Amino acid sequence: MMEDGFLVVLLSVMILLAAAQILLRNVFDIGLFWGDQTLRILVLWVALMGAVVASRENKHINIDVLLRFLSRRGRAMSQVVVGLFTTFVCGVVAVYAGRFVYLDYEAGAKVFGSLPVWIVEIILPAGFAMIAFRYMIFTLAQFKDFMVGEGKS
Repeated sequence: MMEDGFLVVLLSVMILLAAAQILLRNVFDIGLFWGDQTLRILVLWVALMGAVVASRENKHINIDVLLRFLSRRGRAMSQVVVGLFTTFVCGVVAVYAGRFVYLDYEAGAKVFGSLPVWIVEIILPAGFAMIAFRYMIFTLAQFKDFMVGEGKS
C-alpha cells in the first residue's frame, strides 16, 4: 500500500541521514546543521506512520491474557469495549493535536528558517485521526460479530 511505501521512504531517509551525520562528525569533524532537527522530525513521522500502518491490520500491541479465559462471546464483547476505548482516546488526541497544530499555524512558527512548523506537525492530528477511524471500523465489525453470535457461547 501507499502507506507502506511512504514509511519505507521515511525510514530509509532517516537511516541514511543518521549514518551521514555519524560519518561526517567522526571522520571529517563536521555535520549537517539541519541534520539533527530533521532526524527528530523523521522519528516523529516514522513513529506515527508506523502506528497508522499497524492500525490498518489491527496489529497494535495488546495484552490478551484474560481473553484466553473468556467465551467467544465474552472475547467479542471485550474487543468491542477495547475498540471503543481506543477509538475514543485516539479521537481525543487527534482533536487536541489539531488544536496544537492550529496554534502553531496562527503563531506563524517556522522550522528550518522558512518552513511553517505546522506542516511538520500535521502528522499528529492526521495520524491519530486515521487510527481512530480504523479502530472505529474494527469496533463496528466486532460489535456485528458480537450481535450475530448472540445465543452462542
